[in-house]
Amino acid sequence: MPQTDPTFPPALTAPELRAWLQDGQELALLDVREAGQFGEGHPFFAIPLPYSRLEPEALRLLPRRAVRTVLIDAGDGVAARAAARLQALGFSQLWQLEGGAAAWTAAGYTLFQGVNLPSKTFGEQVEHHFHTPHISAVELQRRQQAGEALVLLDGRTLTEHRKMCIPGAIPLPNGELPVRWQALVPDATTPVVVHCAGRTRSIIGAQILRQLGLPNPVLALENGTQGWALAGLALEHGSTRQPPTTLHADAEARAAAQREAESAGVPRLSAAQAQAWIDDAERTTYVLDVRSADEFAAATLPGAHHAPGGQLLQATDQSIAVRGARVLLLDHEAVRAPVIAAWLARLGHQTATVEGGIHAALRLPSPPAWSAPEGRRLDGSRLAAWLQDQRPVVLDGQPALDHRRQHAAGARWINRARLPRQSADLDRAGALLVLAADPDSARLLAAELQALGHPQVHWALQADWLAAGLPLDSSPDQPADEEAIDHLFFVHDRHDGNLEAARRYLAWETGLLAQCQPDELAAFSLR
Repeated sequence: MPQTDPTFPPALTAPELRAWLQDGQELALLDVREAGQFGEGHPFFAIPLPYSRLEPEALRLLPRRAVRTVLIDAGDGVAARAAARLQALGFSQLWQLEGGAAAWTAAGYTLFQGVNLPSKTFGEQVEHHFHTPHISAVELQRRQQAGEALVLLDGRTLTEHRKMCIPGAIPLPNGELPVRWQALVPDATTPVVVHCAGRTRSIIGAQILRQLGLPNPVLALENGTQGWALAGLALEHGSTRQPPTTLHADAEARAAAQREAESAGVPRLSAAQAQAWIDDAERTTYVLDVRSADEFAAATLPGAHHAPGGQLLQATDQSIAVRGARVLLLDHEAVRAPVIAAWLARLGHQTATVEGGIHAALRLPSPPAWSAPEGRRLDGSRLAAWLQDQRPVVLDGQPALDHRRQHAAGARWINRARLPRQSADLDRAGALLVLAADPDSARLLAAELQALGHPQVHWALQADWLAAGLPLDSSPDQPADEEAIDHLFFVHDRHDGNLEAARRYLAWETGLLAQCQPDELAAFSLR
């Protein structure tokens, strides 16, 4: 059962938390509100960890359970519930921000809209510091139409590239640039242009190549695909182009990567030195494999987590949740890890590479065993008959906008964070059926309902309902926007042709530096 002690976890005021953020000690500042609430406003260094996915994500993001941890909610008691769940997992140093996110604003501090704030702000800082050259959408199209030689690279993920890209772009995620640009650049004079959806990955991708010493003109496409659309130009959809498969990791590439690491103060540790980091019970150490998904699946250091280099820099808060932690980056060719480590160090993280990379003789602790309570599962073959017999209340736990599009007929939308309120009018003696997209989500919702006093809770998957041919419904306006706390409406539809949303997003991104205080920008170490 959740902890009910009103003094647990102890509370910090906003000024006290601000001081903790600057005291040099490790700190995990976890915002346990849902994605929409987080994206509408959160402290600069807050890590998104929604209560709906708390346990599995906490164990991934927080490898040391004795780390000092502060929870932020909306002042609605979710932080206390989250603390009880974390305490049951073995986390021992837990606090909450008194008054929730609103108290941060009341103390005169900024709540930032959007996501991946440190990484996005860092991109803007990089452009200012290094004077990264850029090219406008109109000028790029002019060069293309004139037949001028250039190499156009899409630095995003392959999934994003497939959805839309600048016409003719070749997909090459930023983390792969150090070992694959050689297959695409024919000589030392052809200009290279890097694009993304907005700004950050264009800037960082271009600057990665510049720092590696490419003699070519290297340019960031100003404002990415959104800038292209705002210029009235047509995007390409459904590209089937593939990144180059050739990996260049010769002595020259390794030397350039090592120079880049050294320029940012990144050490290369022996296996013994790296093991000392891993074994230090007083510090948090992340061990991340920065290579591609296929390479990681084929072979990695047992216990390492996958964090492809380009996305690690783009969304650092999705892999590294502890401010002040140490990070070991691994590859197998001694090129990608040192380059990404250099940029991670500039982002303000204590980072190192390891001799031997994924083949180093390192022993990582076994991940903590955890699984959501099994509960009462109904498979598709039993579902229709059970529904006819029990006449349950059907509760839909899929994301809010998915519920709007399609859900089980008669189902009520629920979210784990809101369950105390949403379940208040349910018959506690009656049968409940929870539907969700995946087993962990369904089990967590079912367990939460049982803890709230509902004994007859069963669960099934959305796929089970569909497979059984049971009736479906839609509700375009329900849940209402204010209830859809798991969806970020901030600059909604900017990637689906909404040009005004794209304008607002780009204005937000270019305005980040002006919103930051000196202590927030001091986290970066550009050199």
